[in-house]
Amino acid sequence: MLNEFIYRVKRPYHLVKTGLLRGLKAEINYKFPARQLKIICITGTDGKTTSSTLLYHVLKQAGKKVALLSTVAAYIGDEEIDTGFHVTTPDPRALQKFLRKMVDEEYEYLILEATSHGIYQYRLWGIKPFLAGLTNITNEHLDYHQSYDLYLEAKAELLRKAKTVVINADDELSFVKVRKELKKGKSEVLTYSAQDKLPVVIKQAIQKRFPESYNQMNARLVYALAKQLDVDESDFTIALREFAGVPGRMERLPEVKGIQVIVDFAHTSNGLFQALSTLHQEMKQKKSGRLIAVFGCAGLRDLRKRPVMGKTAAEIADLAVFTAEDPRTEDIWAIIRQMKSDLGKNYDKVISVADRRQAIFYAITQLAGNGDIVGIFGKGHEKSMCYGTIEYPWSDVVVASEALAQLQPKKKTSSKKK
Repeated sequence: MLNEFIYRVKRPYHLVKTGLLRGLKAEINYKFPARQLKIICITGTDGKTTSSTLLYHVLKQAGKKVALLSTVAAYIGDEEIDTGFHVTTPDPRALQKFLRKMVDEEYEYLILEATSHGIYQYRLWGIKPFLAGLTNITNEHLDYHQSYDLYLEAKAELLRKAKTVVINADDELSFVKVRKELKKGKSEVLTYSAQDKLPVVIKQAIQKRFPESYNQMNARLVYALAKQLDVDESDFTIALREFAGVPGRMERLPEVKGIQVIVDFAHTSNGLFQALSTLHQEMKQKKSGRLIAVFGCAGLRDLRKRPVMGKTAAEIADLAVFTAEDPRTEDIWAIIRQMKSDLGKNYDKVISVADRRQAIFYAITQLAGNGDIVGIFGKGHEKSMCYGTIEYPWSDVVVASEALAQLQPKKKTSSKKK
């Protein structure tokens, strides 16, 4: 109760510090650029980046002048913008500067990936979306928001500002509560579901592009949003077919000796469950090989999800390697012990290797064999890892590639006699 009280009391502080002193000042400085744009916000616990990036590609295919601000990248048209953003929702000054650049270059649409932290802290000052989409809301970020209801409340605050909102009717945990929250505003509320009847060509295109059920739901959300933007079916299917995906989202590295390595950003309980379940189904279809999971839990973040994620991996994967993931100022072994606290009969399926590089190398070069899948989760596209208070250069893709290269036979060099 005390923590929730402090959480609510801090809100006015963010209003003044971030909203008024930074956001309003930047709005005035950059001449209120958001008022000249059509902004589509996508929020939720999982799937925000994939949905945002896909919608951006769909609108580009439809010939619309569109920009993207997401966890992974910022684009104005085809131009990648080096914003210096290190969080999904940037500081309002940087955001307003980006919006001004869009207006100056005569862009019309912005796809904006929005987080609950950014909403609560007024980093989205001046943003009033005319269209918004919600992927899901699961038990996540409760270390910050204190309770699920307060977490949902933060998401709903942004959604209520939109003229039209598209929400996930299949999200049993949040659907009813979100609908109730949205009744407090004037938004038109639409839904999407796996049970919706789609045009055959759209349904087939989604299933062909995304074997994962959760990504199929992301694509359904994007289709629902695209329909509100008058995108025709042919543009949607072409964009879907040509969508290259998002770095660090189910990113498959070239196989070496029959070992498939997949790097994914899954860092929430639900995200890890969905990713592992998808790979488990893939293994069942192959009828051979093992699924090996490598991941950790971030330091100074929600402690409650650690045993849940540990249990999930041990139940679904054949083997799990617990390791570091941004431990920050926490002891890595203490985090791993918490991850192992509810393994039950699956305790023997878990191996602990605190150093993430060693863990990845061990999984690929020592544990994996022909036909196995090694899933590396939690970092995805990220280019650094935090130890103590310092961010060190890091890439799961690079390290996994180095491990796979070690399996490659060394090329013989021939020397000719003079």
